[in-house]
Amino acid sequence: MARNPRCSPAKFLANFPSLFRIFLLSLLCLLACPVSGHDYADALRKSILFFEGQRSGELPPDQRVRWRRDSALHDGAAAGVDLTGGYYDAGDNIKFGFPMAFTTTLLSWSIIDFGRTMGAERPNAVKAVRWATDYLLKATALPGVVFVQVGDPFSDHNCWERPEDMDTLRTVYKIDGRHPGSDVAGETAAALAAASIVFRSRDPSYSRLLLDRAVKVFEFADRHRGAYSNSIRRGVCPFYCDVNGYQDELLWGAAWLHKASRRRAYREYIIRNEVVLRAGDTINEFGWDNKHAGINVLISKEVLMGRSPDLKSFQNNADAFICSILPGISHPQVQYSPGGLIFKAGGSNMQHVTSLSFLLLAYSNYLSHANHAVPCGDISASPALLKQLAKRQVDYILGDNPMRMSYMVGYGARYPQRIHHRASSLPSVAAHPAHIGCKAGSRYFLSPNPNPNLLVGAVVGGPNSTDAFPDSRPFFQESEPTTYINAPLVGLLAYFSAHP
Repeated sequence: MARNPRCSPAKFLANFPSLFRIFLLSLLCLLACPVSGHDYADALRKSILFFEGQRSGELPPDQRVRWRRDSALHDGAAAGVDLTGGYYDAGDNIKFGFPMAFTTTLLSWSIIDFGRTMGAERPNAVKAVRWATDYLLKATALPGVVFVQVGDPFSDHNCWERPEDMDTLRTVYKIDGRHPGSDVAGETAAALAAASIVFRSRDPSYSRLLLDRAVKVFEFADRHRGAYSNSIRRGVCPFYCDVNGYQDELLWGAAWLHKASRRRAYREYIIRNEVVLRAGDTINEFGWDNKHAGINVLISKEVLMGRSPDLKSFQNNADAFICSILPGISHPQVQYSPGGLIFKAGGSNMQHVTSLSFLLLAYSNYLSHANHAVPCGDISASPALLKQLAKRQVDYILGDNPMRMSYMVGYGARYPQRIHHRASSLPSVAAHPAHIGCKAGSRYFLSPNPNPNLLVGAVVGGPNSTDAFPDSRPFFQESEPTTYINAPLVGLLAYFSAHP
């Protein structure tokens, strides 16, 4: 990133305490030092286009990612149901319901909060939501049952083949009254409820269908409590095993149902269960397995608007979340790389970067409307600061980083070429019509050549804690894209395309 040589405030900061000095240095460089400009509208278009490359099922006539073809057309047949459609979550060919539902919730939230700045891309974003919700409606069509996954992950991960050639086991996994899964069911209820808001004025009958189903799925999740990975362990562990517990998804589902329906019962549920379901736990975590920071930010909007003073504890938690991720304030769970990227332990770090940055931006808007700032000890975190912090993360993704590369495929002059993604790395059906078997694809996986198919808009797991990036398929934690990396990024790019 191009830095201004005059950005040297060290003498001015010398008399401040060290911790505050580190924070101010970060702040001054964020606000005063110019960075390269980005075409956020182009990045927005590409971030939404990525979802078309992840589609499963029969592709529509307006499919824009033309190197993809129909796939998994018999999903659900083994259980006597139609489970075609939906999204592959990442670079494999499994449809994992937990991350798919979270992706749907965040895509919907992106449209709800930032759709007005999406311009011509808003219809494409809405289509991306509907591709997911059409599938989630199929997965929840039977009362008391939620189909939560299609595909055996061990069989799939033993192969490297195109989704169009898929001949691995398409095992169907479900939860029911005897095999609960409040986590995935709660997230599915949240997704359906959030999407009902997206379609409220666009397609009222579809919106009502989504909300009615969300109510039923949430009732099921709450009545039959338990973690889905305890019910179908081999199917989801260690891939999307519930480590955090199911309690947060119940609060998360109730929060979205309250937002979508305005029914007092959900507000009372939140108040009654705030302590029992541990709303104040791990306040700086937000992702497919942990909703705590998202719950607190979402509910805080009600408090900041002056509508729900009895939910003040959620705003307190949201404020604590903000303080815990400010640069220069040491926190064991949130660190920054030397280049300024949010970094949390574990794989696919960009999922944390985009989801936490989304919350920074959403909360900054809520704070702005309430003329409020976040007190963090001697520091007052203004809405403008939170926007700058979020923008810094987006700019890092788009190329303002030590590697001088964009981590979004197809954006900028330099971006990852060898992403860990089966369909992208294997020849397309158009280029190679013959079937490519399970092990025959291994030579493409191990090849040093760039992927033949450009998965435009895909954001990969990203660099390690030292800002290094290998650009190699076997390094899946760094080189694999996921839908839940892109979903919150859609909202961020929509905002910055209108407020650069």
